[in-house]
Amino acid sequence: MNAAASITERVNILLVDDQPSRLLSYESVLAGLGQNLISARSGEQALQRLLEDDFAVILLDVSMPGMDGFETAAMIHDHPRFESIPIIFVTGVHDSEFDALKGYRLGAVDYVSIPIVPEILRSKVSVLVELYVQRRELQRLNRSLAEANATLQNEKARELERVNRNLEQANAALRDADRHKDEFIAILAHELRNPLAPIRAAVDVMSLMPLEHPQLRWAREVIDRQTTHLSRLVDDLLDVSRISRGTIKLNKELLTLRTILDRSIEAAQPIISAHQHQLQIDSAGDHEMVEGDPTRLVQILSNLLNNAAKYMQTSGTIQLRARVEGSYAVFSVKDSGIGLTSEALPKLFNLFSRVHEDSGHLPSGLGIGLALVRQLVELHGGTVTATSPGPNLGSEFTVRLPLMSGIAPPAPVEPEPAAIPAAAQRLRVLVADDNADALESLAMLLEICGHEVRKASDGAETLQALSAWRPDVALLDIGMPILDGYEVARRIRSEPWGSRLFLVAVSGWGQSEDLQRASDAGFDLHFRKPIGLPALEDILDKAQRLQAETTVRS
Repeated sequence: MNAAASITERVNILLVDDQPSRLLSYESVLAGLGQNLISARSGEQALQRLLEDDFAVILLDVSMPGMDGFETAAMIHDHPRFESIPIIFVTGVHDSEFDALKGYRLGAVDYVSIPIVPEILRSKVSVLVELYVQRRELQRLNRSLAEANATLQNEKARELERVNRNLEQANAALRDADRHKDEFIAILAHELRNPLAPIRAAVDVMSLMPLEHPQLRWAREVIDRQTTHLSRLVDDLLDVSRISRGTIKLNKELLTLRTILDRSIEAAQPIISAHQHQLQIDSAGDHEMVEGDPTRLVQILSNLLNNAAKYMQTSGTIQLRARVEGSYAVFSVKDSGIGLTSEALPKLFNLFSRVHEDSGHLPSGLGIGLALVRQLVELHGGTVTATSPGPNLGSEFTVRLPLMSGIAPPAPVEPEPAAIPAAAQRLRVLVADDNADALESLAMLLEICGHEVRKASDGAETLQALSAWRPDVALLDIGMPILDGYEVARRIRSEPWGSRLFLVAVSGWGQSEDLQRASDAGFDLHFRKPIGLPALEDILDKAQRLQAETTVRS
């Protein structure tokens, strides 16, 4: 079925040639299109036909006596009414590149050469006819739309009101869905942290034990790395949610460029070492200052370093640079990895973007690390960009942050001598958690560290043990049965002896409101699960110092 078969309205086609035999051949070839074929034997006749009717396409012989095809085409397209009519030139002579260009400048849409191939001519004319019909139908539709719009003017206000109501309902539904999404993310983080806690504690127990077999040591290191990685994913997911809701707060302070570099390298060194990459550092303007949240600035650069390490073959090279450009501090992370396509660059910093899927590289993570980097950089008044020469040619990420010019770096503060050595005391520690694995693993870790430990698995049992045993430190899970951790803390603080207890909330809930609830209930500290050995040692160190200060005062 040809293209013209669907056309239900006949249109006019103008055939212009001074030779009757060729006109007859055109008519024979185009008869199957079912359109009105109108002939003219000169340029003058063609112009007369155009004044009498509308035409979808003109088939125009180039070599005609008197007014040739080029002159005829020029006169046709000089007239505003005819300037959009497509012209197909027919030529048996003058078939040079110069003539073709001349014809196109005069408005030709195509050329056919003599002898004519019927199928080619029929196909070209058919396409132009169908375009003409579609254009005319579109004009008809536009007129209909204009008429319809004129009759609907009186209903616009009511329709707009209905649309506004629908939009308000849709926005309310979106807000509700967004709230449910944030609640789901918080619950997901909590549920992920609960099993992570005993895994983290078990790995720390293993780290304190001698493991002779090399494969067991390898297995411990794998669990350690992957637990850290999973904890970071959970934290990133929550950070994105906080930023989108505008609840994240920056604790800003003045930091030197060198301080930011050193802390970021320390945070990213494990994954760089695990992939056996070489890290090259080039730092200028070490003592220049920026104002920002140290945790978040380290998170920005360590995320970029982690990203570089993930998408590069083993034993690659990562270049970390810091420099000053005008009023900005500029950090860049350049790798020799799999690179980026030009199509991937615009969506690189979008949330949940996984740009390497199409290149055959299986992505790791949730696709939120770079989105989080951009959001944190923008919260600091900066920008982040990415460039890449192409696939397998590496990539470079550049972070620009405003400099705090004219400010001298803070003088180093000498640490005060500790009142009492952190490891000099054996503490009595109560651990409370309704998760048996979390309870046993954390208790075992504390016992290996030399402390006396008791355990409780619900709020009532915890309150009873605290009252009877009076420990130095209590590590309480929040979501315990019978009495939750908040209620246990409030009841402890109401007792005369409760003020001396160092009380730590250990929970899978880690939103800012959770930290505030813990503080309001009387907890000294709030830690998100899982607690690693360094964090645990820090908790016990604080408890020992508090105990020493209380002893001195008494």
